[in-house]
Amino acid sequence: MSFLEAIRLALSQIRAHKLKSFFTLLGVTIGVMFLIAVVAVINGMGRYMEEEFAGKLMGVNTFTLRHRPYFEMNTTDEEWRSYARRQRIMRHDVEPVVAALPPDILWAIESRDNIPVSTKDMRPRDVEAFAVDGQFFEIRSLNAASGRLIAPHEFAMGAKVVVIGQDVKKRFFPTTEALGRELRIGGVPYRIIGVMEEQGSVFGLSVDKFVVAPMNSPMARLLNRRFGVIDGIILKSNSMLGMQEGMERVRQVMRGRHKLRPSQPDDFSIETTESALTFWAKIENILVMAGVVLPALGLLVGAIVIMNIMLVAVAQRTREIGIRKSLGARRRDILSQFLVEAATLSTIGAAFGILLGMGLAAIVEQASPMPASVAPWSVVTAVILGAGVGIVSGMYPAARAARLDPIVALRQEL
Repeated sequence: MSFLEAIRLALSQIRAHKLKSFFTLLGVTIGVMFLIAVVAVINGMGRYMEEEFAGKLMGVNTFTLRHRPYFEMNTTDEEWRSYARRQRIMRHDVEPVVAALPPDILWAIESRDNIPVSTKDMRPRDVEAFAVDGQFFEIRSLNAASGRLIAPHEFAMGAKVVVIGQDVKKRFFPTTEALGRELRIGGVPYRIIGVMEEQGSVFGLSVDKFVVAPMNSPMARLLNRRFGVIDGIILKSNSMLGMQEGMERVRQVMRGRHKLRPSQPDDFSIETTESALTFWAKIENILVMAGVVLPALGLLVGAIVIMNIMLVAVAQRTREIGIRKSLGARRRDILSQFLVEAATLSTIGAAFGILLGMGLAAIVEQASPMPASVAPWSVVTAVILGAGVGIVSGMYPAARAARLDPIVALRQEL
């Protein structure tokens, strides 16, 4: 019997027993559906973390110099104590670092924290405040929707001016023009000179709730009480190779300034987008394990159901098997017929599971802040798993059918 003929016979049996076939493929359908949906969410989250989360927080070919990691998970008490003992990054570290950089690298310094902001008419609300200097706006790709950015002379003078995000504008000036108005930060009035373009959100949380002021302004003392301390230096190259060269130069400068011996580890942190995503990689591994275990349970149930249904089919079609054998059908013909029937059932179940999984992923994406992107490899894997489950679970019933003696089979049905 040819393979195509076996498939045709399998499909005819499925059409003849629609309800039985539906319950047979249900387990595989559910298992594959969750496989596709979970992998789609994990894949979408991975792309989202790379393109949106890390991209908005850090940027492409960007790295930061800080006294401790900004993104950290599962930090032990001893590690926290070691971070607390580290030297802070200071304003006087900036000039030697910048002097050692390749000419194409942009740089900026920042201090940041959540602090209350108010106007004379509205109560204080916490916003994310940045005290910056250098090429901060170019590195973060921030552009003014109205007004302008902070000018170089305002950075140098520490002028009491700010640019604000869209959420701050909507909160404090919902119906009026924000430009030229005052925000009070730490009791000090700052004049608004620009409103930034909308940045969007990360995991449903807005990133437009911020204000930016010059590093030399009084706001810097609210963010870092100790004089001269900054949170970090942000550096950006126009290429990956330039970024790696810049990182090595910064490391050499800071090790020299901190008088570290060759055997001593760095007492500062240099983070890139990849290092920022390390914590996501740990979460992703857990999600992948869950995404494999849960569908595997569904596929196991599906395999058991298929085996039982196929055993029932062998018992019900004993006379058919006897007739086919008496007409010259070989063992391998009977074996291939039942194997192909089981694999066809399972593959059809996998196909329905793929469609339902895509639909479930789309629903998750629409109904929650979690993105979803169906991975092509998961579709191929689902089809292979579907066929594989059918072959494995159909092996014993098919072998049992192939071993039937035609005379005994005919006599049993009489």
